[in-house]
Amino acid sequence: MRALRTLLILVVIFGGLFVAADRAAVYFAEGQVAEKLKSSQGLSSDPEVSIKGFPFLTQVFDSLEEVDIRLDGVNATVDGRAIQVTEVKAVLKDVTIDSGYTSATAGRAEGSARISYADLERSAPKGVSVGYAGDERAAKSQVKLSGSLADVAEGAGVNIPAPFKALLAGEQLSVYSTVSLSNGDTVRLKAASLPSLPIPGFESQLRDLVDYDMKIEGLPSTVKLDKVAAEKSGLRFTGTGTDVSLTG
Repeated sequence: MRALRTLLILVVIFGGLFVAADRAAVYFAEGQVAEKLKSSQGLSSDPEVSIKGFPFLTQVFDSLEEVDIRLDGVNATVDGRAIQVTEVKAVLKDVTIDSGYTSATAGRAEGSARISYADLERSAPKGVSVGYAGDERAAKSQVKLSGSLADVAEGAGVNIPAPFKALLAGEQLSVYSTVSLSNGDTVRLKAASLPSLPIPGFESQLRDLVDYDMKIEGLPSTVKLDKVAAEKSGLRFTGTGTDVSLTG
């Protein structure tokens, strides 16, 4: 009995040492990944990295069950204007690491990111505000464009014949535009309908203004974003991928 008791004590001790070593290895690996992400993305704050599954040390030689990553304040540009991409998240599953520990591949990946309306407005036509359109229209992936028609027309250099300029006085632009995503980096806005005014050619000129594309550069390329949804705080982009390469 004494020998059995001694054996059990040793098992508990060595088991505890293994768990401690395993957790230490996880924390070190998470820190290394976070450091690389911070450097490569030019982040001002530390990213959050969480490696799931136990034990970690045996997963390294096969595949990591799941790695969750969260970034905030990623610098990007829309048509050359600086913006902030926030709430960038990636869930990487079945991650295999190459023998040199310099790159990895995720069997499956899910990602999302958010851009505020204030940042989106920077690439909108001059005088146009971009905002939340309400729950019902947001469910249709629509946002609201608003502003003074006179200011919008003047800012865009729209040629309005003098006799008709008075018709724009006091008129407000208030249209709902459907938002879509193309090629994972281009936001497209298309107005559902436009205000009708008895000004020759005005509607087509206005259509050219409010239907526009915004190309976003600098988004993390881990996952190709392919869907966009309108939320109260901005546009939420999501995407999935398989066999995603994660170079170091």
